[in-house]
Order: sequence, then structure tokens, then C-alpha cells
Amino acid sequence: MGANGDDVGEAGGLTGLGADIAARTDSYFNRTKRIVGRFGDKQVIYAIFLRRPVISAPRLMLDWLRLAARERGVAIGIDLIYREGDWVGAGEPIVYLTGSMVQLSDLETILLQKLGAACVAAHNAYQMSLALPNVAFLAMDARHCAGAEMQDMMAYAASVGSAAAQHEGAKGFVGNANDGTAHWFGTGRGMGTMPHSLIGYAGSTVRAAEMFRETFPDEPITVLVDYFGQEITDAIAVCRRFPDLAAAGALSFRLDTHGGRFLEGLDPAESYAVLERRAPGAIRRYRSETELRYLVGTGVSAAAIWFTREALDKAGFPNARIVASSGFGVDKCRVMADAKAPIDVVGTGSFIPDSWHETYATADIVEYDGTPMVKVGREFLLRKNRARKKIGG
Repeated sequence: MGANGDDVGEAGGLTGLGADIAARTDSYFNRTKRIVGRFGDKQVIYAIFLRRPVISAPRLMLDWLRLAARERGVAIGIDLIYREGDWVGAGEPIVYLTGSMVQLSDLETILLQKLGAACVAAHNAYQMSLALPNVAFLAMDARHCAGAEMQDMMAYAASVGSAAAQHEGAKGFVGNANDGTAHWFGTGRGMGTMPHSLIGYAGSTVRAAEMFRETFPDEPITVLVDYFGQEITDAIAVCRRFPDLAAAGALSFRLDTHGGRFLEGLDPAESYAVLERRAPGAIRRYRSETELRYLVGTGVSAAAIWFTREALDKAGFPNARIVASSGFGVDKCRVMADAKAPIDVVGTGSFIPDSWHETYATADIVEYDGTPMVKVGREFLLRKNRARKKIGG
């Protein structure tokens, strides 16, 4: 690459990472690179921040920055203000980057892509884990991701937020649902046993469990029980088919009842009655419509989880475990905690950010050739003296 960056902005003649950067970065950054290369480079400092509180999750961004620096044969200074897993306040710079304006200008678009969403998702996973500190979480985000890059980013983010919560005593995320991103959770492979399609194929919930056991005889089983709308009946039937597994705590039931109906045996009156028995305080306080749905509504409510627990205990299977899924985001986890819902594991991909505009990271240059300067209103970004590390070069 020429020192003045005249080849940037046109993919012709570039290969590999250089062509990818030129094609994917915003054109005004490509043009800025060429202008600065023509009129004289400056040493600059960039501040990168988000406008909302997050958990710092910078690794994917910094790994890519290191790669770009090596490819270009340049040195880029990095001052990571908030380490991976740190809580970051709104508007606080996560990192300062120091280097040639020519070499940094066209990296901004891709750097921001690799930071913002990861930090917000990590914050969501952190809050969910803290809301239910005694519950293990399984990351089931892959099906909701827009391709492999997002899938890797969301799994990484969940692992970062989870680790932050684990430092505060929560169980957090113990694994995920596929092999490709299992390494982020320190496991060799994805977890999970059966989708709804296997129940339909088998023709009964019990037969699906039998098929799984015959194929994977050494694996614990998590059985979906909502396919036929007989969550309680089918769960107890599976327990009776595999009493030793149930007694050993190696048999779990995943509640995934959709929001169009109540779990078997429940209706509005019985749902309220269940929580009156188990967590009366949860329904006696003021609740929003959404919170009430999480408590006593259709789908996987707190009442549904308590009702399932009662039924399994009454049938003589107190060690059978409950896995809850279906929309377990931050707010639903908090409601479940308030209702003391007896959940063993939550399977969820709902740490993926709901409001994508909240994930937008922003970068501003705050110093040019040693002179502090930033656009009016962003003075809070001006850099304090800190030690710098170099990457690349």
C-alpha cells in the first residue's frame, strides 16, 4: 500500500484484507484517507464509545485491528480503558487508538461494527445471569443470527457477560447449542438433545426420548414436552419410562409452550392460584401487562414452571429438572426471579440486542499531532495521560 493511501477506495489492485477493507468501509473514510495522504499525514488519537451502559467486549475488534496492523506493517497504539468484562458507563471511552491518520481513517467502519453489538449483548447476558444467579444458562442464539460472523459475535458476547456475572457469584452461561462457538464457553461441543421435529418424527414424546437414549446411551436427556400440548402428562410418562435417569437428575424437561395457549392444566384462574401458593408477593404488587404475562399468562410463565415442578414432585420425581425457554430476556429473567420460579436451566438467545440502534458504537478523533481537539459537545472524550501499548508494526 502506498504511503499516501492513493489506492484506497477502489478495490482494483487490492487483494485479501486490503480489498475487503476498501469495499466495506464507508466511502467518506476512504476519501479522507486519500486527502490526508496527499496533504500530509498526522498522528491522531481516536476515542471509541457507546451512548449507553455496556459490558466491555472489545476482543473481536482488537483482534481484527491487530490483523490489519500486521498486514499494513504499521504500529497502532492501544489504550484499553475498560478491560474485557468491565462495566462501562454511557459515553465513556472504552479504548483510545493512536496512530497514523492515513492508516486509521479507513478502519473506523469495521472497528465499530465489531464492538457495539458485542458490548450490548454482553451487558444483556450479564444482567440475565445476575437476575437468576442460581440458574445455569445455555446460549441458543445461533438460529436468530444473521450469519456466521454475528453468530460468533453473539456467543463471544454471552461468554463475556456471563464471566462478569460469574465473578459476582452467578452460575451464568455454562455452554451453548452448537460446536462452532462452543469454545467461547470453554466446552468442546454444543449442548442440546432434541428439537420439536424429532417429537413429530417419533410420533410420541416418550418414543422420541427412547430413540435418543438408544442412540446416545451415555448422555443426559432433555425432552421437549409441549409438542402435543401435554406438558405434564408427557413429562410424567417419560419419567416413568426412565425412572433411574429421573432419580439421578439426568432427565430434564424443556418447557417451550408458545404464547398462544396455556400449559396443560392451566388457565388464568389456576395460574393465579399456583402463584398464590408459591410466590404470593409476586402478584400482589403493581405489574405491567408484560410482567403479568410472564407471571400468569400463556406460554412459559412463572405459574407454568411452578405447576410443572409441583406435578413432577407429586408424581415422585423431585430430581427431574426443568429447562425453560421462549423469550427469556432481561425483563423476563427478573420477573422469574421475583416469582422464585424453580428453573434449573434457561435456554435463550434473547441476549441479542432488541433495539439495534443502541448498539451503535461511535469513534471521534480527540487529538491531532499532539493537540487536543474534538467536535463541540464531545469534550468529555479528550484523552487523559495513560500508558500505551503498541499492536502491529
